[in-house]
Amino acid sequence: MKKIIGISANEVVDAGEVLHHLPISYLPAGYVRAVQEVGGTPLVLPISQPKEAKTYIDLVDKLILTGGQNVSPSLYSSNQSSEALSLLERDLFEIALIEEAIKQKKPIFGVCRGMQLLNVYLGGTLHQDLSLRQPERIKHMQSPIERWVATHDIFFEKDSILTQIYGSRTTVNSFHFQSVDQLGTDLKVTAKSDDHIIESIESSTDKHRILGVQWHPDFSYNVNDKEKGVFDFIVNSF
Repeated sequence: MKKIIGISANEVVDAGEVLHHLPISYLPAGYVRAVQEVGGTPLVLPISQPKEAKTYIDLVDKLILTGGQNVSPSLYSSNQSSEALSLLERDLFEIALIEEAIKQKKPIFGVCRGMQLLNVYLGGTLHQDLSLRQPERIKHMQSPIERWVATHDIFFEKDSILTQIYGSRTTVNSFHFQSVDQLGTDLKVTAKSDDHIIESIESSTDKHRILGVQWHPDFSYNVNDKEKGVFDFIVNSF
């Protein structure tokens, strides 16, 4: 039977004139199509009350936490930056999804914000704005640029499960201005960029199965076999 892959959705309050300024639940189609192309059945999980998390996780075999807005600083830091680019309702629902998936021993794959939220859930912290680092050796928020364009190298640890897909080194796209700072409990760093930004994390224990990447394979799965390969791994092997 096909694996059912739960994929977290986002919301926008005003979708613009074309969609009559409606509030919209949405998901970048790359996640859906990539999961379908490697033989999985995607199930979109809209932002809901945390108490609904168990119902959703009961329905799926694995969970993908997607990119999007910042993780609310109030969840990991007393040094508050602006909450304006975050959505606490989403954070709290997805934290409930993580907690239930771990309880049910179901694998979790976090992409960009998804990786950051996993780290925060496990007690870690985030750099709130990489552009403030001086000198800024690598520009990690590359927009505006075509989403599939790879812009900088990353380097994998030998024990990373991703080396079977990417080898010891690969070049990735980059669309983030936050990143993992202090690592959460029961996690290990498995890839970094040249400027020492954490680019992937994995479980360091058998308490859970967690994998996170800072780049967006959903942006380039259709032009890069390695990025499609990570979805194949998540759906069929993880």
